[in-house]
Amino acid sequence: MTEPDHLLSVLRRHAPSFVSGEEVCRELNVTRQAVWKQVQGLRHQGYGVEGRPRQGYRLLSSPDRLLPAEIQCGLGTVALGCRIVYLERAGSTSDVARDLARQGAPEGTLVVTEEQTAGRGRRGRSWNCPFGRGLLFSLVLRPPVRPACAPQVTMVAAVALARAIEKVTGLAPGIKWPNDLLLEGKKVCGILTEMDAEPEVINSVVIGVGLNANLAEGELEPGRATSLKLQAGKDIGRVRLLQEALRQLEEWYRIWQVGGFTVIRAEWEKRSVTLDRLVRVRLGDISLAGRAVGVDEEGALLLELPDGATQRLLAGEVTFEDSYGRGPGEEWECRRG
Repeated sequence: MTEPDHLLSVLRRHAPSFVSGEEVCRELNVTRQAVWKQVQGLRHQGYGVEGRPRQGYRLLSSPDRLLPAEIQCGLGTVALGCRIVYLERAGSTSDVARDLARQGAPEGTLVVTEEQTAGRGRRGRSWNCPFGRGLLFSLVLRPPVRPACAPQVTMVAAVALARAIEKVTGLAPGIKWPNDLLLEGKKVCGILTEMDAEPEVINSVVIGVGLNANLAEGELEPGRATSLKLQAGKDIGRVRLLQEALRQLEEWYRIWQVGGFTVIRAEWEKRSVTLDRLVRVRLGDISLAGRAVGVDEEGALLLELPDGATQRLLAGEVTFEDSYGRGPGEEWECRRG
């Protein structure tokens, strides 16, 4: 905990009352000049701190910033968020988290930023967001499973994030295989899982999350994306949402490790907007069309092809062909390009 964080803890404990400068000095074991400098530091971060002669200091307000002290206050998780790396701006939180994982960062390390300038989506797409409007973070995990089970981690994250959004906002996002959350058919959240593994063991998994929290309509891709603010009709507290996301991720990660994938798959299927629909899945230069009939024990999508065969897919980009009015009796083709 940094010195300003210690001061913030003292101010929070006494809020909304004043705490004398003498008492602050005694608790922090610093001089009055050092306290004044720390107060200035908190104000620079956006905290409202009032100072009055002979009364001391009191905390008036906290900023809507994803600062470690804000995230950890009342968080209540065991591992997730045990270490928080906060960056005002970052190229990609996943790049930072991956480097930290390779340096031995513990499971649960969180990298969070207010603005991302080189975020990645699937197929090399960018995922950028205006300053202070999104929820952009990455987590380091070290699951004791085979690399073949890594796709399950994405589904664990999707379930957890959907539940967190529902609990905080009342909205109920659907899950589009393999990694998107949708509201009214529009993307509100993307999840990208990147693995560092050897043939039989996973060294680390980094879960990267980009969530449109408080973006306005003009800041979104027209017709394809939405935000929690647009859907809920109000601003969403990003700290509260991130805290709930971490709690849900920890809970469902534990359920997955203890009880296996069956419970996760059942919860995922309840929220799926992919199953029992005519879809097209693009993987590289191959495009397959058919009906999404399920997911298997490793999280792969099961696609029923026009000839009745079932294709198992561990990755790919899904588009909904049935939304374009194709009749059920028309032929479905599999093509390249």
